[in-house]
Amino acid sequence: MANNLFSGLDSLGLGKISNMEVYENEEKKEEVKPQAATEKPEINEADLLFDKNFTCPVCDKEFKAKTIKTGKIKLIAADSDLRPKYQAVDSLKYDVVACPNCGYAALNRYFNYMTGPQAKLIKQNISENFSGLKQESDIVTYDEAITKHKLALANAVVKRAKSSEKAYTCLKTAWILRGKAESLSEDLPDYTKQKEELAAEELEFLENAYNGFLEAFPKEAFPMCGMDENTVCYLVAELARRIGHIDDAKRWVARVLVSKNANDRIKQKSMELKEKLTFEVRN
Repeated sequence: MANNLFSGLDSLGLGKISNMEVYENEEKKEEVKPQAATEKPEINEADLLFDKNFTCPVCDKEFKAKTIKTGKIKLIAADSDLRPKYQAVDSLKYDVVACPNCGYAALNRYFNYMTGPQAKLIKQNISENFSGLKQESDIVTYDEAITKHKLALANAVVKRAKSSEKAYTCLKTAWILRGKAESLSEDLPDYTKQKEELAAEELEFLENAYNGFLEAFPKEAFPMCGMDENTVCYLVAELARRIGHIDDAKRWVARVLVSKNANDRIKQKSMELKEKLTFEVRN
């Protein structure tokens, strides 16, 4: 499979890191119907944002970044791999915080966690070649969000982050690619080609997310990326299904179904996944 994980970062001056491996010591769609064109959100995306102040833990510079007003958005659905979907805005576009001065970027939950050696690695491998980000407009576009997520993954690899952080960053990048695909207008002359390319790139990120969670599971403590053990087991099972590892998916979902600690929500999702796997094997 082609390496698209860091494609596009050459525009930020980081072309030299485009061939990095995400996991050093590792062996190497569900379709969601887009909102009808005639439906318009009652609230504009820009109305759900505010400029939040950040201090970069690498270069100590202050900057502002667009951030979602969490109390103003309404969850309307979730994909089977736990991707949340909100009314009027794809909040996932705003999950990455990126310093416009030095190029350090990370998912919001990890942004402030930084050691001295990690900061040194980022300065040497990211900041020295970083050519800057475009100034943010009223909203973040899908293309801008994809670039920021890939930059966050590059930083995670460079700073030698935990496998779970790299896996979660890959997962969220896949979600952003899916969101862009769903937002495409069917009137585009290359609509089919773009959908196929985005689906292929999404699959690559899902596979890397799967591999990262597999590596993290026996080594890292729970909660992992804000998820308890049973939720991670379910997520790994669903990722395995999406990338075609059906036998692995069945093994992982079985762990949830026999668990005495799994909550009703994740048990129900696991039962639905088991039925789906049975159907896919038959067909």
